[in-house]
Amino acid sequence: MPAFDLPLPELERHRPDIEEPADFDAFWRDTLKAAGETAPVVSVRPAETGLRLTRTWDVTFRGFGGDPVRAWFSLPAGVGGGERVGAGGGSPPAGVGGAGETRPAVVEFAGYGRGRGLPHERLTWVNAGYAHLLMDNRGQGDQYGCGGDTPDPQAAAPGGPGPAVRGLLAAEDYHYRRLITDAVRAVAAVRALPGVDPARTVAVGNSQGGGLALAVAGLVPDLTAVLVTAPLLCGIRRALDLTDAGPYGEIAAYLAVHRGAEDAACRTLSYVEGVSFARRAQAPAHFGVGLRDTVCPPSGVYAAYNRYAELTATEPRKEIHPYPFNGHEGGEAVQVRRQLDWLREVLDEAGDSGGSSG
Repeated sequence: MPAFDLPLPELERHRPDIEEPADFDAFWRDTLKAAGETAPVVSVRPAETGLRLTRTWDVTFRGFGGDPVRAWFSLPAGVGGGERVGAGGGSPPAGVGGAGETRPAVVEFAGYGRGRGLPHERLTWVNAGYAHLLMDNRGQGDQYGCGGDTPDPQAAAPGGPGPAVRGLLAAEDYHYRRLITDAVRAVAAVRALPGVDPARTVAVGNSQGGGLALAVAGLVPDLTAVLVTAPLLCGIRRALDLTDAGPYGEIAAYLAVHRGAEDAACRTLSYVEGVSFARRAQAPAHFGVGLRDTVCPPSGVYAAYNRYAELTATEPRKEIHPYPFNGHEGGEAVQVRRQLDWLREVLDEAGDSGGSSG
C-alpha cells in the first residue's frame, strides 16, 4: 500500500481543529468519580505459566460501573514483595511494597479485538525489569490472539456487533467510555499492588492500546510516561473520510445502514477523541507511526503528537518515530527497542535507573 495520507512535511505541521464538546472535562470527571468510589483491586491469584524467570498473578480489579476486569500482573522472579502478592490467593495486603523491593510499573493495553491472552505472550517489559500489568479488553478477545476473560455486561445499547459501534449513538452508552475508564482504573490497580512504586507508572500500547494509553495520559495527571504506537481514535473524523479499514470501517458500515445517525455518532466519538486527551496530557511521550498505515492514519497520530500537552503548563519531553515504508505494523521490534531505551532515559532523568529501588 503506497503512502495515502499527507506528506511527511505536512504531517509534521498538522495541527487540525478538533470539535471538542464543551462538557468534555465534566463528562470524564463525573465518569471517573463514579468509578473511583471503591477500592480498585478485587483479587490477586498466582498463575502457573511454566516460566522460571517471571512470576505472574491473575488480577481482577473494578472497572467501569464496578464491573470486574481481568489482568495479568508480572514481576521478575525474586523481586521483593512478589511473595506477598499472591499470599492466600486473595486480595493483596494494605500498602504498597512494604519492606520489599519496588519497581516502576508498565501498564499495557491490548489491540482492537484482542484480549489479554496468555501470560507468556507479552514478556518484554517484565524482562526489562519492570512490574507489568496487561489489562484485558472488556467484551473483546474474539478476533485474534488467545482470547480474553472479561465480558462487557453493559453492552445493551443500540449499535453494531463490533466494539467500535457498541452504544455509538450516545456517549453515556459507548463502549469506549467503559474501556477508557477500565484503563484509568488499571493504573489505580497496579499502584495498589506490592512490588510496585506507585509514583513511577507508565502507560503503553499499540493501535487501540495506544489510544487507551493516550487517554490515560490525558486523564491521569501524575503518570510518569506514555508510549504509544499507531494510536487508534486520533483524528477520528478525518480517519472516517480516509479509510474503510479496521474499526473506522465498522463505524462507516454502521452509518451506511443507519442513515441520519451521523451527527449523534460524531458527537459520541468527540468524547473519546485521542487528540483531546493528548492536549491535556503532561507526561513525557514517545510515539511511533507507519506512514502507510490505513488502519490508524498517520495524520491522526501527528495531530495528537503536535497538540500534545498544549493545555497544560508543562512542556514534557516528547518524540515521534515515523516509518515511511511501513503500515500498521510500524517499527515492530525496532520501535520496541527505541521505547526501551527512551523509557530508561526518562527514568534516569527523574533520578531512577529504570530498574528498582529498595
